[in-house]
Amino acid sequence: QVPLVESGGGLVQAGGSLRLSCAASRRTFSSYGKGWFRQAPGKEREFVAGISYGGGSTFFADSVKGRFTISRDNAKNTVSLQMNSLKPEDTAVYYCAVSSRYSTGSSLLQVASYDYWGQGTQVTVSS
Repeated sequence: QVPLVESGGGLVQAGGSLRLSCAASRRTFSSYGKGWFRQAPGKEREFVAGISYGGGSTFFADSVKGRFTISRDNAKNTVSLQMNSLKPEDTAVYYCAVSSRYSTGSSLLQVASYDYWGQGTQVTVSS
């Protein structure tokens, strides 16, 4: 069973919005830190947003601050990324991830902190 499944990607015009969701299949994931990352063609995977296990702390890359929000519903075992004012440079494959080692803190900004990954969902922003 795939532990994380993303949905909600697609094609949108610049200035538009999309909401990504990630459903986790393991109940223990509700106690872990979660994050969203993205990877554009020819580029390394980069941090987008992270959220602590209780949802009280959130972290964002400078490039998305003020435009993206991250939230989680531990009862439903989901994490979401609301993306507003999208730009062509936001085009990438977006991945949700779970960290079994870090429930909060700046470690959630690091790719290496995560040990479970979804399969990714494509987001394309046209100019």
